Amino acid sequence: MFNMRFVRTIMPVAFCLLFTQFMIISCKFRQKADLIVHHAVIYTADTAFSVAEAMVVRDGKIIAVGTNDDILKEFEATEEKNAAGKTIYPGFIDAHAHFVGFGMSLQQVDLTGTTSWEECVDQVKIFAKAKNMAPGEWIQGRGWDQNKWVLANFPIKDLLDTFFPNNPVALVRIDGHALIANQAALDLAKIKPGCVIEGGTVETIGGKLTGILVDNAESLVKQAIPTPSNERFKAALLAAQEKCFAFGLTTVVDCGLGLDVVTEIDSLQQSSALKMRIVIMLSDDASNYDHYLKTGPYKTQRLNVNAFKLYADGALGSRGACLLKPYNDKPDWQGFLLKDRKYFETILPRIYDSKFQACTHAIGDSGNRMILQVYANILKGKNDRRWRVEHAQVLNANDLHYFGDYSIIPSVQPTHATSDMYWANDRLGAERVKGAYAYQQLLQQNNWIPLGTDFPVEDISPFKTFFAAVSRQDASGFPTWGFQPENALTRRQTLWGMTLWAAKGSFEEKEIGSLEKGKNADFIMLDTNLLQCPIHDVLNAHILATYVNGEKVYELPPKFP
Repeated sequence: MFNMRFVRTIMPVAFCLLFTQFMIISCKFRQKADLIVHHAVIYTADTAFSVAEAMVVRDGKIIAVGTNDDILKEFEATEEKNAAGKTIYPGFIDAHAHFVGFGMSLQQVDLTGTTSWEECVDQVKIFAKAKNMAPGEWIQGRGWDQNKWVLANFPIKDLLDTFFPNNPVALVRIDGHALIANQAALDLAKIKPGCVIEGGTVETIGGKLTGILVDNAESLVKQAIPTPSNERFKAALLAAQEKCFAFGLTTVVDCGLGLDVVTEIDSLQQSSALKMRIVIMLSDDASNYDHYLKTGPYKTQRLNVNAFKLYADGALGSRGACLLKPYNDKPDWQGFLLKDRKYFETILPRIYDSKFQACTHAIGDSGNRMILQVYANILKGKNDRRWRVEHAQVLNANDLHYFGDYSIIPSVQPTHATSDMYWANDRLGAERVKGAYAYQQLLQQNNWIPLGTDFPVEDISPFKTFFAAVSRQDASGFPTWGFQPENALTRRQTLWGMTLWAAKGSFEEKEIGSLEKGKNADFIMLDTNLLQCPIHDVLNAHILATYVNGEKVYELPPKFP
């Protein structure tokens, strides 16, 4: 006879044994991974703008994104990171920067924030003394901006001649479109009063050189500066990388480099010394065209050489931007094109016949109109070539349609608006300034827009980019309602512009830019939720950790009392 008491006794024991066996088998068959990050607020920045709790990394790539329960049930990893509710975003991508130039500037005199020409010279004196500069050694610096001085005029070289008669000195303006050189540097460059160069200005007053060289004229002095040693170049790039990782930048687009520099960067990346992802726009130089139009784009795991960078005109701050009508504060001057229209009509079809992108710097409304028309004549209509206008800063309302009609991508830098807003009206006038820094209007043309900083022209901080794009204010909250607030971007648009859209701007959206299965595990952990915090708190945010390919490349140092 069947013993029910025995069944009631043995069933709980059997159930426990079966459950234990099931758990052992389940654990045994959990998928292996290198890293699990869980209990986080993960903004994936995918097209659906999903939010997840956990993600899994194996071999440098994301293999799963989901809830804490699902991820921890299905995977086990060599390393687990409990984010304790912190916010995670894709690694920031700077869609327009000068990574190499920034690294080199860290070894030069920093003149940003100076309030007078005299203060600039004092900074050069301090630098030269600290570095124990020998006679004949070049002194270089960057960052002065006459628009921030009480006397907002270009400086004259006399003080540099007085204090540095035996050292050539070259100090580049903040925007990179003008420099001042002393007589020792001008002599080495063999520049004489009355020197004329297409697309540039060698300033001469009363038959004497002032030392000011604008746009193409800068090259006359720069060609005389010795090439840095390999050791110095490597140190510069590693210093730049350290700064980038500390600000959550995992990819930068470097705008305008040559074959030799590309080769050096590739070597540093192949040796794993340089872990930063770099997209390179090649400079508008015959040697680059001769080499790369034959060989085609060059791509490795961390390097992507896929574009050419051209220049239509100069910068607004140095009045080199080419305008349709004269400057409001200089009625006899309209700026100039750096090369004539025929040049662009000749070189751009060569780029079109290749697999490279064309990316052209254009600031003034005349410079923008010219390049947009030339682009349109070549592209014909809608396309996926993703030719870009870098800055797209001042536009006539009648020219906005070119971006949408011909799938031309405006690549903009939000901090340019908040840096220039103090004097942009003086340069352009109340009516024309309405077509400047029009980011929301530009976004609507193609429904996506890549964002950058142009560092070292602007500060490297992506937080300043985010704040400027959304609030259109400076750090003090000026102006109260924002500078032309109708062209502000939303927080979501801004995050996309710094991640997925920035990746798309270089044809890399399938690899980086969002935290999705199959993409490279480039991500950052923050102490602040940029999408929900009071907007001014964005400026006080900190990167807690930066990961490239699932490897931690930066961690915020602990605070000690």
